[in-house]
Amino acid sequence: MAGRYSKEVMPEDVKARLGKGEKLSILDVGEMDEWESGHIPGAKHIPLGYLAQRYNELDKNKEIIVVCYSGSRSGIACEHLEEMGYNVTNMHGGMSYWTGPTE
Repeated sequence: MAGRYSKEVMPEDVKARLGKGEKLSILDVGEMDEWESGHIPGAKHIPLGYLAQRYNELDKNKEIIVVCYSGSRSGIACEHLEEMGYNVTNMHGGMSYWTGPTE
């Protein structure tokens, strides 16, 4: 898995938390075509290549669950964001393992 980060969560755990009505901060770092093919409802989209310019759009005071298609680019994003003091968690396997609703 790419990236050295502290925390990881399984997609079914994210789905369960959302199902209980928990308001999660989800960041999708996938490419535009991946985003358009389906993403977690309510997620914020910042492709990995734009994260260095747009990271200030994220709230350092909230846990951010980071996703991409497979979990690799989100791992890289987690590594960089964690180095900047963000509380990030990588979603293992990314959208390829997601069984919840998409938009």
